[in-house]
Amino acid sequence: MRKIITTFAIALICCSAIAQKKELKYFDARNYPLLGSPVEPQQRNAFVRLPDSLKTKVDDNLWRWGNSPAGMAVRFASDATEIGVKFVTSTTFKMNHMTYTGIHGVDLYMLADNGKWEFGQSGRPAYDKRDVQRTLMSNMTKKQREYMLFLPLYDGLDSLYIGVDSASTITQPKSIIKRQRPIIVYSTSIGEGGCASRPGMVHTAIMQRNLQREIINFGFSGGAQLHPEFAEVMGAVEAGMYIIDCLPNCTSKILKERLIPFVDILRKMHPEVPILFVESPIFPLCRLDQEVGKTIREKNAVYRSLFEQLEKRGEKNIFYFYGDEIIGDEYDNTIDNYHFTDKGFVRFARVLEPVIQAHALK
Repeated sequence: MRKIITTFAIALICCSAIAQKKELKYFDARNYPLLGSPVEPQQRNAFVRLPDSLKTKVDDNLWRWGNSPAGMAVRFASDATEIGVKFVTSTTFKMNHMTYTGIHGVDLYMLADNGKWEFGQSGRPAYDKRDVQRTLMSNMTKKQREYMLFLPLYDGLDSLYIGVDSASTITQPKSIIKRQRPIIVYSTSIGEGGCASRPGMVHTAIMQRNLQREIINFGFSGGAQLHPEFAEVMGAVEAGMYIIDCLPNCTSKILKERLIPFVDILRKMHPEVPILFVESPIFPLCRLDQEVGKTIREKNAVYRSLFEQLEKRGEKNIFYFYGDEIIGDEYDNTIDNYHFTDKGFVRFARVLEPVIQAHALK
């Protein structure tokens, strides 16, 4: 008898919770500031990082990664007691070394009273479904707050709507994050976010929150090979710093042929903007696999020699970051000896932030 009563009581509580669930009204995220893209919102889709003009100039893989909003975030403010999202992803593809939430999900942060961004909730994707609707936050006190919603790292977004309870409002945010002269990070699959557990944990997102400055994630899985078209896209932005972190995708031959012409394009458009050259990380496998270790150290040596050439020709405002600082002796900072865990991204952000603060244009 007691068991029956207990079960009935639990059922009543559950039904009551469902009954009290508030109706949300939804707003198109495109109507709020979108951080992290080097291009103006495209007619086909706002949540992209490559202009329409490159569709016929890059291969299919590069175009696909350019249509993911890696590192991008929507800013808004609200006095909501409940917040939800509705979104449609472009695909349902999977990877065997990265979470579905990192690939396809969204990630809500809120600004705390101490001025720091704090994690709120992840908008988990629906497994094998493109259409997603999630309630992210419930039963909050009615208070005006600033929010930042990070977007999927490895999938495109066809649409995104932000929901708040019907008694609340959603408004334009305050100008807390500096958007003038954003930092642009040209990088690889690691830079794109492989393999963060959720979108807010890639290092560009971490640095954006910590530095309160817009960071544009220009990472492309397997495709960061110093194509001149990408330098032109970067150079079209009046940046505070360009960060070139592409060695894991480049051979020594590609570096010798393309690095200096790539820099020349940036310099022609912005002669004074600082450029930070980031070596390849000394991946954990280097201490065991002699061939991998030799290849990476050779590429870093070529990279350093090209940097020195730029110095000798009188190039100003160029800086060099050594790869052994990125992972150090924290060998569990990767998923597969290459792609970073959240812990790895936290360290990467921590070691890069002082260089950005010291040398980026304000």
